[in-house]
Amino acid sequence: MENNNRMEMADELHEECGVFGIYDFDKHDVASTIYYGLFALQHRGQESCGIAVSDTEGPKGKVSSVKGMGLVNEVFTPDGLEKLHGDIGVGHVRYSTAGSSTRENAQPLVLNYIKGTLALAHNGNLINAPELRRELEYNGAIFQTTIDSEVIAYHIARERVKMPTVEGAVAAAMRKIKGAYSLIVMSPRKLIGARDPFGFKPLCIGRRDNAYILASETCALDTVGAEFVRDVLPGEIVTITKNGIASDTSMCLPKEQEARCIFEYIYFARPDSVFDKVSVYHSRIQAGKFLAIDSPVDADLVVGVPESGNIAALGYSMQSGIPYGTAFVKNSYVGRTFIKPKQNSRESSVQVKLNVLKEAVEGKRIIMIDDSIVRGTTSARIVRMLKEAGAKEVHVRSSAPPFLHPCYFGIDIPSEEQLIAHGRTVEEICQIIRADTLAYLKVERLAKMAEGLSICKGCFTGVYPLDPPKEDIRGEHDK
Repeated sequence: MENNNRMEMADELHEECGVFGIYDFDKHDVASTIYYGLFALQHRGQESCGIAVSDTEGPKGKVSSVKGMGLVNEVFTPDGLEKLHGDIGVGHVRYSTAGSSTRENAQPLVLNYIKGTLALAHNGNLINAPELRRELEYNGAIFQTTIDSEVIAYHIARERVKMPTVEGAVAAAMRKIKGAYSLIVMSPRKLIGARDPFGFKPLCIGRRDNAYILASETCALDTVGAEFVRDVLPGEIVTITKNGIASDTSMCLPKEQEARCIFEYIYFARPDSVFDKVSVYHSRIQAGKFLAIDSPVDADLVVGVPESGNIAALGYSMQSGIPYGTAFVKNSYVGRTFIKPKQNSRESSVQVKLNVLKEAVEGKRIIMIDDSIVRGTTSARIVRMLKEAGAKEVHVRSSAPPFLHPCYFGIDIPSEEQLIAHGRTVEEICQIIRADTLAYLKVERLAKMAEGLSICKGCFTGVYPLDPPKEDIRGEHDK
């Protein structure tokens, strides 16, 4: 079933998920820490969330979990958290790029099998999930969900039957699965973190007192008062036990083959996060500066489309000397359950979320910085809103290059025919959104944004670090 609500808002990009795990060696309950960690990662997924905890000294295999549809503060109540006792646990926030939006697909997944229990939280997308799923089904596996995370969990469980350790089973499963993934796996006595060999998705290690933490972003460590230890390397498996951290780097690729998702820097990660030693804030400032250098225009004010366009707009202002200002007021209370306006009504979902400050833009030439342009419908509405508020000119600048191809690695980028840049010139797009001028960040600037780290640019260039799948795996968003 197509989710109509989401399709109406589909000009926004969405990430797959956020993951958080903790092992407290002092035996403190960890559920409330996971709750606050997920709060910090809420931007990575607003459809569903969950927490699973276990007591490392309790009965082996007893896992307590709560998960449901909605935001972190909607799903978890103080009473519910009180009942989650355990010193080891994993949490997850989800936005689906593959698998429908249902409670069954909420994570963490808890698996009971012959060796005990596993709880798994996954961020990413596998490109060979369909064939792996069919192979398991032919061997008698019964799936409870439609997500590829369950395929990973089954493979880890199956390998664990033959292996002496869970981390060995994770390594064996990683040799079979292909695609983008950051995983946190909880076994009765261990917390394991794994990152795919290309490093598409972020995963870092933190420490607070006598507890170790794994999280999608460093901002989650800050929120729970933990210090950053280091990033999990692309291809690395880290195992946290009461004896400390062990590392397996046998799956690591040469540095030049790594392929971090550039959209973590452009849009997805929170600006206060640092991803593989590169500051997200600094990357966005750089993007704005590059736009000012490569696509200058005379204007009176530089503004960003909240929130992700604001820092790039500041960078444009710093480079150009044109004042930076605020043109939009954002309604922070438009959540997941927001009822979208009907197509024939006068309300616009963009206008419910944003309103223009008329005094700031009236009579002025405006440079409007947005993080990206997907279908173009949102950009067109915002340009119109600025002009209706009295802006004399509106010059649009995108801090991402034009989207020309879909993503198979965990970003909800639609098929090519739905992308406004596919088959059109920049001038044609400019006319469609009714801007005075339009310019995009140049593809060759992306590597400098990531300070020389190897990145994936497939959605802009069509050149992917892995061959795209033979069958479309991107779920109901693309129908």
